[in-house]
Amino acid sequence: MASKPVYLHRDPMLKKRDDFEDILEERRNSSDLRYALRCYTPVLYKGLTPCTPTQLMGMVLQSDQLHHVIKQVSKETGVTVEDVGKEAADILVEMAHRLQLSTIRFFAFTLSKVFKTLFRSVCVNEEGIQRLQQAIYEHPVVLLPSHRSYMDFLLMSYILYTYDLALPVIAAGMDFMSMKLVGEMLRMSGAFFIRRSFGGDKLYWAVFSEYVKTMLKNGLAPIEFFLEGTRSRTCKSLTPKLGLLNIVMDPFLKGEVFDVSLVPISISYERILEEVLYARELLGVPKPKESTSGLFKARKVLSEDYGSIHVYFGQPVSLRSLAESRVNRSQFNLMPRHIPTRPSKEIQSFVNYSAYRLVRAQEENMVLKPWVLVASLLLQNQAAGQRRWMALEELTEQAVWLRDLSRQFGAFLHWPDHIPPSEVVSSSLSLHQGLVRISEGRVQLALDQGLGPGEPASAEELLNQGVIVLSCASYRNQGLHVFLRPALLASAILSSSSNSKQEIFNSFSFLRNMFSNEFILCPGATIQDFEEASYLLMKTGALKMNQQDVVIMERGQRMVAFLSRVLDPFLQGYQVVCRFLCEEAAEGLTEKQFVPAVRTFIIKHLLTGGLRHAEVLSSDLQKNALAALIRLGAVQKVNGGAEKGTLKINKVMVNSLEDTLGGKLPTQKAIAARL
Repeated sequence: MASKPVYLHRDPMLKKRDDFEDILEERRNSSDLRYALRCYTPVLYKGLTPCTPTQLMGMVLQSDQLHHVIKQVSKETGVTVEDVGKEAADILVEMAHRLQLSTIRFFAFTLSKVFKTLFRSVCVNEEGIQRLQQAIYEHPVVLLPSHRSYMDFLLMSYILYTYDLALPVIAAGMDFMSMKLVGEMLRMSGAFFIRRSFGGDKLYWAVFSEYVKTMLKNGLAPIEFFLEGTRSRTCKSLTPKLGLLNIVMDPFLKGEVFDVSLVPISISYERILEEVLYARELLGVPKPKESTSGLFKARKVLSEDYGSIHVYFGQPVSLRSLAESRVNRSQFNLMPRHIPTRPSKEIQSFVNYSAYRLVRAQEENMVLKPWVLVASLLLQNQAAGQRRWMALEELTEQAVWLRDLSRQFGAFLHWPDHIPPSEVVSSSLSLHQGLVRISEGRVQLALDQGLGPGEPASAEELLNQGVIVLSCASYRNQGLHVFLRPALLASAILSSSSNSKQEIFNSFSFLRNMFSNEFILCPGATIQDFEEASYLLMKTGALKMNQQDVVIMERGQRMVAFLSRVLDPFLQGYQVVCRFLCEEAAEGLTEKQFVPAVRTFIIKHLLTGGLRHAEVLSSDLQKNALAALIRLGAVQKVNGGAEKGTLKINKVMVNSLEDTLGGKLPTQKAIAARL
């Protein structure tokens, strides 16, 4: 019955946390120019001699794999081999980085000025830096940072330069290349530019994959990319994209390198530069096009305080160890290495497993600030609707309670214990003063008008309130991974009609499956997640559990109530999407029309008081709900006909799922969980 664990459970309280160093402290006390022009002598992979960007391009164009694909494309299209080769060379010129130390020095000087203005501190775990330095010398390295801000890749290069480590080459989207001057400067600081989608362009894929693999196989530089593929507008971890991870694993799987070190990196912002921009995007305001003029218009952010940043370099993960007993590499001996092949199901499963494990490592090492907890409490208070204001004393008491619970659950929490809790909470409120109102010792979210029944509001006012709520939710979301599994169990317990452990597991399993597009829930780990949630709630004294029954203890009532409220916005969001599809979805509704149509439906119900959570306005939540319904077979996407992506809705099944989300028990049979 038991499936193989995706991760090994350990008591989170026993996890050793590295010490951090503020790298801006020295910058505030010494010359930025001297720092930028200092001697830079990084440790390289086994002491190799670096090659120039031009030499690298030559190595790619001469590779057997690219020559094989060029001949294939020539044969398929009737274009001469020489012309296809020229096209490949043009693709490579458009794509390739042109890393120059002079540009790095310019950025080092400029970013020192910018970071000292924007941030109170940039804290880095030095032990992680030492581990990375050793990894760079021993094996090719792949850097995998979390992605919450445009600032991420600039910050990464700045940190590596500060610590005299080899500078990375960074996968960047084509939209950055179109920025005049800035695009070229990014290219000269190590960025290589790739299309967001390759379609069926076999030649482009071959050039791209060979370019990345050539850098990796020769250890020319650490390769950096974002597993999530794009910035998370909600600050939740996104489902990992597997394309680039497939490419960097390929040389190891084919025996071309002994090992590859995969380094998960967690970047935690106390306040995100793009917080309002993200919220507006989630409400349907188009994302501004990246441009140099837009960059200069954004200079006003330099006058604001964005708190601190914590960057945690995780333990390098050996690809060799990861693959042990999971992948049979002998399958690659049957074919010449230069002939590209589709990954087998075994390889696809392994890459997917690895991606989830790496994103989980990013989550576990996220440093949570007090505001993450305060934002959670303010949102729950707002959704309760009975009273909007909270006394500061009450908020502080609840924040301390939640701080202690977070630590028991293993959160990586940066809460200064030497400062009175009231000051910690007040400091957090002050930093995020655009999201809250404080008056006469009371605090509330900065909403000018309520959302409760009978309180009038226009659609425009509602969307303005949505900006505040979604901005606040983005900070709450940073800590969701800490509470997610216990919250799924708490919701399962409260929705079950009895104390039966089997019935509660069935409900837990249903919710986990439903939300697997919403959160990072490792495939095949339902039992492990149930066991982890049970362990944490029993350890904290909230539950008592035996082989047959689950009982909430008196001291656990508050905890279980809080945890169930954590999932409430998502439950209500998925329910309202189901209701829309059953009641108002027009015949022939397409995927493209879905978000604007469901947003109109949601606004109507929020204005009449039919919904409590303004978070359901988030287009990210709406798209995830639709993706879940498609995955479960309740909605089908039909690509034929005049309109591509037409949605075919099984209203009986959708209605049944809505009922189940509303608290009625799932009927599917689930395997028994064992503790």
